[in-house]
Amino acid sequence: MEGFVYGFQRVPEHCHRWRFFGKNLFRSVMDEISNLPLPEAFLNFLEENGIDPSIYTASDSTPRYVRLKPGCEAELEEIEAEMKCKLRKVDWLPGFYSLPPDIQIANSKAYQDGKIYGIDAASGAAVSALKISPGDHVLDLCAAPGAKICMMLDLLGDSGSVTGVDVARHRLAACRTILQKYSLGDRCRLFVADGTTFSLAPVRVDSVSRSCESAFEDKDDKFREWTSRRPWKERKRAAKAREAKSSQLVAVLVDAECTHDGSVRHIQKFEHWGWRTLQRRVLDAERTDSLTVLQLKLLRNGFRLLKVGGLLVYSTCSLTVAQNEDIVERFLKENASAELQEIDEAEGWPCKCGRIPKTLRFDPLTSQTSGLFVAKVTKLAT
Repeated sequence: MEGFVYGFQRVPEHCHRWRFFGKNLFRSVMDEISNLPLPEAFLNFLEENGIDPSIYTASDSTPRYVRLKPGCEAELEEIEAEMKCKLRKVDWLPGFYSLPPDIQIANSKAYQDGKIYGIDAASGAAVSALKISPGDHVLDLCAAPGAKICMMLDLLGDSGSVTGVDVARHRLAACRTILQKYSLGDRCRLFVADGTTFSLAPVRVDSVSRSCESAFEDKDDKFREWTSRRPWKERKRAAKAREAKSSQLVAVLVDAECTHDGSVRHIQKFEHWGWRTLQRRVLDAERTDSLTVLQLKLLRNGFRLLKVGGLLVYSTCSLTVAQNEDIVERFLKENASAELQEIDEAEGWPCKCGRIPKTLRFDPLTSQTSGLFVAKVTKLAT
């Protein structure tokens, strides 16, 4: 087998696993997409990571997705007439509809009136895997730009709460704008904070009365000065108390920062941004190494805040093993109370299994969605 590298071969298994085969067929696939304006360095990156390059030919046929706000179902025909296109129901994901890829929703009246919002079906699947129910307290540790939080709040209905965290203030500001647009801010708090160290109890059900406007806080700045004046032992006791309260969280989503190589539309933007930018953001080895460190820290902290018996979903829009299965395997090895769960909701989902059991992968060819890796973990009593 000397001289062979990873490629893909579809095998007739229930979960659509992919096996790897030799360099010759991988190169033949690359020859077929030679008309794409992808630089050689990126094609080498795909080859080194065992990523099927033909997914980047599927963008023109991959539909856009929207979620219809609950209560607007009766207005579907009116929305279709105004947008001049058919909204096709996504049978495997309730509340979702697909549109032709060339349709822009931002200028539509339905979007401006808050009746629909754009969210890829794969991202919706990751939220669905959390099994959110009314009354739950939910944490989104990488919350921007906000579509996933909108879906969480839709699922919660009139009870429960969502706490959204993001390290970038400008991105979280966009998230706040979206929540206000869809009138979903009453049960949501947003914090500008480092998701690897964030620690704050969920808001009580009977106290969620303020809007996300007033709850938009810089948590790190707010607490840093306060804690620095307190004795070390007192700070430690307070931290333990906050962690105990945080254990009310029954669902945590860690949709971690990544190289975004599974998002075909994102990669295509580099044609305009410049391929040198792709080199820096995606292909640079030091950046990739720093991302995997960040991803593991986010996963650790999200799990720390999770209630015993609760569910955590880890996802990225990268297709590399290093940012997905390797992170999950390392996390499981160091956390005896963490158990990988079967994603029962995935029955009928158009996805394939990941490299380790019970994990899932979406991609444009298999799923007609953006690329996404999904793993679900529960916390066991110790």
